[in-house]
Amino acid sequence: MLELYPGELNVDKIFSKWRRWGEDKNYGAFITFVGTVREENGIEALSFDVYKPILQRWFEAWQQRAQQRGAYLKMAHSIGNVPIHTSSYMAAVFSPKRRVALELIEEFVEDFKANAPIWKYDVKNGERIYARDRSHKIEGSGLLDSL
Repeated sequence: MLELYPGELNVDKIFSKWRRWGEDKNYGAFITFVGTVREENGIEALSFDVYKPILQRWFEAWQQRAQQRGAYLKMAHSIGNVPIHTSSYMAAVFSPKRRVALELIEEFVEDFKANAPIWKYDVKNGERIYARDRSHKIEGSGLLDSL
C-alpha cells in the first residue's frame, strides 16, 4: 500500500495503523524504516513533488517482488514541505519470516533512494530550490530524462 500525505508524516499514527494491520494478518515480522529530514547546508525544510501514477507503478513492481517472497510492503511519503527533524518517508515490510523482512527492507529502502520517482527541493529562506545534485534521471521519462 502506497500512502501520500501533505507535509510531514505523523509517524506514530502511521506506525500504529500499520502495526495493527500486520497483527490482523498474523505476520511474524514487521520492520519499519523512518526517514527524517536532517539539518544540513542551511536548509529549513525539504519539499517534494510526486506524480502518483509513476510512483504507483514503481511501488507495485516492488510489491510484486515482495509477494513472491511471501512478504508485503507499505510506504508513506510526503508531498510538499517537510521541516527539518520531521519525517518525509516511512517504509515497512511484513513477513512471516524475520530474515525475509530484514533483507527486503534494506533492498527496498536502497532502491527507493536511488530510483523512486520523487522530485526533491531544498527550502532555504522560504525559497524552494530544485536539488539537482541529489536528483537522478528516471528511465523512460521523456522530457524529464534530460535533467
